[in-house]
Amino acid sequence: MDVGAQSFVWGANDARAGDANAVAAWARSIAELVELEAAPRPVVVAIDGRGGAGKSSLAALVAPLLDDAPVVHMDDIYPGWDGLARAVPLLVEQVLAPLARRDRASYRRYDWVAGAYAETLVVPPQRYVVVEGVGSSIGAARAYADVRVWVQAPTDLRRRRGEDRDGGGFAGHWERWAAQETSLFDADGTPEHAHLTIETG
Repeated sequence: MDVGAQSFVWGANDARAGDANAVAAWARSIAELVELEAAPRPVVVAIDGRGGAGKSSLAALVAPLLDDAPVVHMDDIYPGWDGLARAVPLLVEQVLAPLARRDRASYRRYDWVAGAYAETLVVPPQRYVVVEGVGSSIGAARAYADVRVWVQAPTDLRRRRGEDRDGGGFAGHWERWAAQETSLFDADGTPEHAHLTIETG
């Protein structure tokens, strides 16, 4: 199964068209440089930030502006509620490194209900690829992200969005997930490495 351009958004889209245009413009400028390479590769746009910040909302607006770019969701890669750190090397090994080599990129989708990985999703070899989710530009992933976007919103608003979109299912996991975010982002300094910072609240 191929990864599509549609970025699923729970409830209302929290991003703004102007912000999406800014991200797309940055990506197009990078693409002009990449196309000068002997063997052009996809331009990777990483949309990072804490839970409930509006990353998937922004991706849903950005992808259509970039030739209907496929959207890779980190939610499909995390191996469960305690797997944030483990998802980064999976993203690099299965998606980012193959794309950089101009090879076929694919990954197993994590089924949160079954608690196990399910079908394999293939990332189409297009000019742009959008990766959205917590950790999409940290550590080893950062070197592969041509455009790094940090999305932020006040904590109370992010938590309300997270709980609203998951029908309360996220409420019991918020603190443990937030602790993982803090550990990774504080050690990595992720916001400081972003090309663009976008506020959605």
